[in-house]
Amino acid sequence: MIRAWLELARISNLPTVWTNVTAGWLLAGGSLQNPILAWMLLAGSLLYTGGMILNDAADAKFDAEHRRERPIPSGRADLTTAWVVSLSMLASGWCVAVFLGGACWGITSALVGCILLYDFYHKPWIGAIWVMGACRVLLYLMPGMPCQMDACIPWWLPAGLPALALGAYIVGLTMVARMEAQGSAISHWRSGFARLLLWMPGILAAIRLFDAQRLRPVLILADFRPLLPLIFIFLFAAIVALATWIMKQGGPAIGRAVGFLLAGIAVVDALAVSQISLPLAFGFAALAPLLRLWQRWIAAT
Repeated sequence: MIRAWLELARISNLPTVWTNVTAGWLLAGGSLQNPILAWMLLAGSLLYTGGMILNDAADAKFDAEHRRERPIPSGRADLTTAWVVSLSMLASGWCVAVFLGGACWGITSALVGCILLYDFYHKPWIGAIWVMGACRVLLYLMPGMPCQMDACIPWWLPAGLPALALGAYIVGLTMVARMEAQGSAISHWRSGFARLLLWMPGILAAIRLFDAQRLRPVLILADFRPLLPLIFIFLFAAIVALATWIMKQGGPAIGRAVGFLLAGIAVVDALAVSQISLPLAFGFAALAPLLRLWQRWIAAT
């Protein structure tokens, strides 16, 4: 029974929620020692888990016909309980974020709204992949409000570009996976656009790394420490290149490639925080292979 609920929650992806929230918090000026971060991590976990369980509850009729091995149609999890648990988690996550974490109620409400919109319309509406990307963007932005309440600059600005890059990555991996499954019926421009979205976190990280201010100590003092974040750019590039190569094999290989890209979310977060805390960035990157191993026990999709 426990395993069925872990499958409903896609629990192997949950650590990427923690890295998302932590990255957004740090980029907005927060400290790892601030206890509010713990509330934000709990809120993100509740919102993610509730959204995943609701996804299966909303898809129960479809899964009964096409995916009978899923926990609800197979009888390992009760549909009514799934509805109650998922909606309760979403409501609890909103309350924890806003009342205990001090998050912006508008951002948090928009996140819950996107979760509901995706869960109920991702099957009939192809545009739902953009809503899924928006969920990760808003998850990045949600922790920023407590950190920047007294700041002179907009609270969302420091985390805004990395959040959009992550959203593009999520949309891109979904588009690429769908196109690979469809074969040769896809136009070259659409394929190129999807791959561009997939590469956006690496492109943004490279632009931020190679600005004139950061290169000055390298050129003048031969101090190469500012270039250490290159490690994460190369790692990100390797994951994306490997996954897209695996996808080209088609069939079950597409699922394995998507698993690599989902685990790669932790590396995307490592790119975002690498210029703030290298040790934390290495910790995020080290999660990727562990998540891939965890996916062998509980599927990520």
